[in-house]
Amino acid sequence: MTPGLLTSGLAAGSGGVVGVILGLVGGGGSILAVPLLTYVVGVSSPHVAIGTSALAVSVSAAGNLVPQWRAGNVKWRCAAAFSVAGVLGALAGSVAAKAVDGQSLLALFGIVMLVVGSLMLRKRRGDGDPEVRLTKANAPVLLPWLLGIGFAVGLFSGFFGIGGGFLIVPGLMLATSMPLTMAIGTSLVAVSAFGAATAASYAASGLIDWPLAGLFISGGVLGGLAGTRLGQRLAGRKRALTVTFAGLVILVGLYVVARGALPLLGSNT
Repeated sequence: MTPGLLTSGLAAGSGGVVGVILGLVGGGGSILAVPLLTYVVGVSSPHVAIGTSALAVSVSAAGNLVPQWRAGNVKWRCAAAFSVAGVLGALAGSVAAKAVDGQSLLALFGIVMLVVGSLMLRKRRGDGDPEVRLTKANAPVLLPWLLGIGFAVGLFSGFFGIGGGFLIVPGLMLATSMPLTMAIGTSLVAVSAFGAATAASYAASGLIDWPLAGLFISGGVLGGLAGTRLGQRLAGRKRALTVTFAGLVILVGLYVVARGALPLLGSNT
């Protein structure tokens, strides 16, 4: 079904908002995709919103991966191990989420937003070992960490249909001791893979709105370009921008929790 002019504009505009935020603060914008699709664009099914969001997140991450790869910030072997385990987790998580009532899922998603917003307020250390690589010699030490953390984060990502970068980045740093810049670049491989696996699961159940996804992604690409340019101008204020965005995520999370929980409370009275 082709969306109307207003719906198309709202979908592209919502994608643009997510893209601008990604360009400005370098991550976290995808956490707003589900509430934007649900409450702004008007997608009635939370499951369709999550499936559509997962597809948009995957494509966005794949697009942002190229400049990170060119900058030498991607540890491909670590990314591969982390992503393989995470894809299995994402598939399991998406199957579990489709069995959960839509309003309950939204309420849980709102709680996740509160946690994400709180985590974004914390400063992350940037030090680490830039020369770290997954080799035969260190595989017995690194591989269990990469596979275990990868599966757990993938499970979470698949359940909520989000990229999970806020967990993948510290997870990679914990597993390998790589520095923050390389963890961010490497995380995009996992974000893209997790999103693709989640989207494939939802697509198999007919729970993706393809025209809206295309509009959302297109808006996200344009918004990302604008956000990146604006971010370069405001580079000295990135911490302030991150704190402001974290506050926005917390406020939206409170709204999503309320909207998701009220129908549940009403059904119990």
